[in-house]
Amino acid sequence: MSYLIKDTTKEEREQIVKESLGNIEANCDGCMAGLAEMYDDYIEGKKELREINMEFNARYVKDDNMEGRDGRSCVM
Repeated sequence: MSYLIKDTTKEEREQIVKESLGNIEANCDGCMAGLAEMYDDYIEGKKELREINMEFNARYVKDDNMEGRDGRSCVM
């Protein structure tokens, strides 16, 4: 099954996000609603899942030349 926008309807994309995130209706810790909103552009057909996930992950990638770093990277 393809998850690309061109191969899915809006309803199918909504279902894909809902199933992927689990029970987003019971956002007991308050973060699930924000997580679900992150995928609105996919549901609306504006961005592919890959793009959204890459943008999200990019916020956690650090440059090796950042202040306080000695240029070494983790070997793990």
